[in-house]
Amino acid sequence: MQSKFFKLFLKVSGITFLVLVVVLAVHIYIVTRPKHIDNAQLTVARIDFKQPITPKDSVSITKWLYQQKGIQYVLCNPATNIAVFGFYPSQTNANNVVTSLSNSLHYQAKRFTPTADELNSGCPIVVETTGAKLYNYLKSRL
Repeated sequence: MQSKFFKLFLKVSGITFLVLVVVLAVHIYIVTRPKHIDNAQLTVARIDFKQPITPKDSVSITKWLYQQKGIQYVLCNPATNIAVFGFYPSQTNANNVVTSLSNSLHYQAKRFTPTADELNSGCPIVVETTGAKLYNYLKSRL
């Protein structure tokens, strides 16, 4: 009786072990695959204006930026003299957009690029995986 139970236990344990090894191998393969770079991914750029802009200027800047190829959205704030736009890097270049904006609309504009210290002092973005979400959900429930 004990030998039958022991043999059944070994079979179930062996099968479970093999299934777990296969799951682990598949997981490692999926995680370590090279990531596909998506040219349709939006990128954000910021323009700092060196002179004050009015709400009327903000409207004309926004309209001009929306007319440019590859720009998906624009936010222009006259209170801070800043414009932020989302664009497709495969279709346009942010530096070229800022230069064209300065030449076309005659604003003293410069693309904002953070320094190394500013990048290090910024808030890190944490990409939360499905496993992390599940872990946090279970952690909050227990």
